[in-house]
Amino acid sequence: MTRRMTVLVAALGVVAVLATACGSGRSDDASSGDTVGGDQPTEVASGTFGTVEEVCSDGDASGATDQGVTDTQVQIGYGDDAGFQQSPGLNHQMSDAMAAFIEWCNDAGGINGREIVGNYHDAAILDVNNAMQDACASDFFLVGQGFSLDSSQESVRRECGLPSVAGYAVSPQFANAPIKWEPFPIPADYTNTAPAAQIADLFPDVVTKASVMFGNYAATIDSKDKIVNTWPEFGYEFLDCPQEYNINGEASWLPFVQNLKDCGAELVYFVGSPAPNFQNVLSAAGQIDYRPIWYVDPNFYDASFRDWNVDGLADNVYMRQSYTPLEEADAEPSTQQFIDIMNTYGGDMNQLGQQSASAFLLWATAAKACGSDLTRECVGEQLDTITSWTGGGMHAEANPGENLPSECGLLLKMEGTSYVRVYPEEPGTYDCDPSYAAEVFGPERERANLDENRIAQL
Repeated sequence: MTRRMTVLVAALGVVAVLATACGSGRSDDASSGDTVGGDQPTEVASGTFGTVEEVCSDGDASGATDQGVTDTQVQIGYGDDAGFQQSPGLNHQMSDAMAAFIEWCNDAGGINGREIVGNYHDAAILDVNNAMQDACASDFFLVGQGFSLDSSQESVRRECGLPSVAGYAVSPQFANAPIKWEPFPIPADYTNTAPAAQIADLFPDVVTKASVMFGNYAATIDSKDKIVNTWPEFGYEFLDCPQEYNINGEASWLPFVQNLKDCGAELVYFVGSPAPNFQNVLSAAGQIDYRPIWYVDPNFYDASFRDWNVDGLADNVYMRQSYTPLEEADAEPSTQQFIDIMNTYGGDMNQLGQQSASAFLLWATAAKACGSDLTRECVGEQLDTITSWTGGGMHAEANPGENLPSECGLLLKMEGTSYVRVYPEEPGTYDCDPSYAAEVFGPERERANLDENRIAQL
């Protein structure tokens, strides 16, 4: 493939997406099938999802084969940071999707006849160790979770031997951890640079006047470092005015945006959460008529942020995606099926939820292949063999078995209270190029302390 090639989602047949550290808060008006998706609902409890056929079904599996597994049940953990006081409901769409897909799978017969029991864990960002200790005590696997401070969990998780098919990973310690898989990997030593090429193509005059704005904790620093260390390959030059903010908020955001304006930054990568911090940043920037191109991560694809933009302050916000947007469900049946399942079983939905759904399907595919012999070792061996995955067609192809990123992506922007596709323009397509799976050199890779097998050492 060459740069600027577009690939139909349906043709890809397999997974993914990286999320950044912090996600969206709970909204009373989340994206749903009432406002997005096609007109014809799919059959919900079929056990088949998109191109992933009969992943859930009846069967005669039996035996207490491992922790959390009995003749009739298998317990898996999932979770988010919804209890974080500064952003209530943070990333709750991930757990909403997990709860819905567990119920969907059980209605189709479970995993070879075993019922799935889901255990919810709230890490509340700063309580991740306690959440992990609870998971260690009960769960067969952690599946579809997203914990912002996942570096802090690793000594606990590794000590108890709890495997994970995560919704996303943030820290280098977890991104390249042992007994860990993702449907759409973004490891410490590789990353997806599709948005760098796409923004440079759209706005060639701004790439030499770039800056970054990030929170004062590990998750956002790791994400920032990857951008700063990989985007120069596409012509970017970062000005000497990075802005570090307090993740718990600032008394005034005006000094930050004034510094960026005075520095001459015309493109700013903001890493964090949309509410309340970035919304406050945009409001402050509007007060001084500062309107750069803002680039953000997929967690900004969220109904509450979309609905907030009634005054157009976010109209210059661009975000990367690797999943077919919910608004384009007519172009991808698996995206419509995701919407149908969420509407049937309940819960808010966004791209983070799609990530968790893909992680669940990846885990379930491997677990089903183990039959009655449902052990952590068997599921791990099956996961290692899955080197092409699209979550049934919901997103671009990635390589979870070898922990390598996708070569594809797309770009959305805000226009009023809508998300609009800008690159590539055709619904249901991605922009793909081998160079977009870029190797990373710099502080994040150094923090990973990788061995010869690309496994992070604590």
